[in-house]
Amino acid sequence: MSAPHATIDLDDVEGLLAADREGLLRAASMAGAQMRATAAALEEGALASLHGDHPPRTVIWVATRGAAESAGAMLAAAFGGSTGAPIVVASEVPPWIGALDVMIVAGDDAADPVLVATAASGIRRGARVVVAAPDEGPLREVAAGKAVVLAPRLLVSDEFALVRYLAVGLAVLHVVLPGVSVDLAELADALDAETLRNSAGRDLFTNPAKSLAERMSDRDVVLAGGNAASVALARHAASILLRVAQRPAAAVGLADVMTALRRGLSSGSTTYESSIFHDDEIDGPQAKRVRAMVFATDEERPAMVAALNGYDDVDVVSADDVGEDAVSRPSGRREQQLVILAVRFEMAAVYLRLVRG
Repeated sequence: MSAPHATIDLDDVEGLLAADREGLLRAASMAGAQMRATAAALEEGALASLHGDHPPRTVIWVATRGAAESAGAMLAAAFGGSTGAPIVVASEVPPWIGALDVMIVAGDDAADPVLVATAASGIRRGARVVVAAPDEGPLREVAAGKAVVLAPRLLVSDEFALVRYLAVGLAVLHVVLPGVSVDLAELADALDAETLRNSAGRDLFTNPAKSLAERMSDRDVVLAGGNAASVALARHAASILLRVAQRPAAAVGLADVMTALRRGLSSGSTTYESSIFHDDEIDGPQAKRVRAMVFATDEERPAMVAALNGYDDVDVVSADDVGEDAVSRPSGRREQQLVILAVRFEMAAVYLRLVRG
C-alpha cells in the first residue's frame, strides 16, 4: 500500500499546529531544556561523588534499547579514540567490572530487570555507578544512597530523550576523565537556537528540519554515516522516522551507499519520462524514488561532497546546513554537531508526521 499523500503544506503554520494533537513539536523542542537540566544537576554537585584519585580504567554504558542505547553508541564513537579510558557500550553488566570502573546505567524503565541487575552488580563490585533512569521502583531500591541517580527532571517520551542521555554521558565524562571538558550550558544554547530555526513559524527555505522533511517526502530513504559516530546517528534517525513519522528507512555505512550508487541505486528510480506515461490501473503503483542522506561533520563535508559528486538524489547533511537564506555559522565541536543533527532529524520526523493531518 502506498503512503498517504501530504494533506498539509509545510508552510501552513496553523495547519501544522492544529494537526499536532500529541504535542510532538513541543516534545521535540525540549532538547535545550533537557541539556540545561543536566547542567544544573552538575552545578549542584550531583556528580561530586564520582571524583576519584585516578582516572577510571573503563567507562561502561549499559542500555538495552531505544534512545539510551543510541546515546551510548554515539558517545563511545565520538570520544572513544580520544580519551584516557576506553568507553564500552554493553547490553548487560560486563563480568570483569570492578572498583576501577565507572558505569552508567541508562533507560526509561525503572523496573527493567537487566538495568536493575546491572546497577546492583556494579554497586556490589565497588564500581562508581550512575543511574540515568527514573528514580522509582526496583532501581530506586537498588541505587538509593549507593549510586549517583540522575533522574529526568523533564518528562518526554523515549523518542525525544536522546539529548538527556547524551547530556548525562557528557557530564560524567567531564567529571571522571582528565582532558575532557564539556560546557553543557553552551550546548543547551546551541540546541535552543537549533529548535528556534526549526520552529513551525519559519518557512521552508530557512528551516532545516522542514527542508529535510520536504526532501524525504514521498521517497524511500537511506541514511548513512562515514564513521562510527555518524552511523550511530543514522541509526537513531532511522528509528525516529519509523517511530514518529511511521516511515521505514535504512541506516547504513557510507561504503554501503557508495556500492549501491555504483550499481544504480538512483537510476532504478522512476524518471520523469516514465512517470508521464504511467497509468496506475495498467502499470500498478509507481515505484518511489530513493533519496540517500549522508551525515557528516562540517570538517568532513567537503570530502563527502566530492566523493558523491555526480550521483543524483544524494544529500550530504551537516550541522552547518541551515537553509538557503542563512549564513554559515562557525563549526561547533564534534559532539555539538552530532546532537544538533539528531534534534534536526527528530523535528523533521515530526513534520513528516504532521503533514499527513
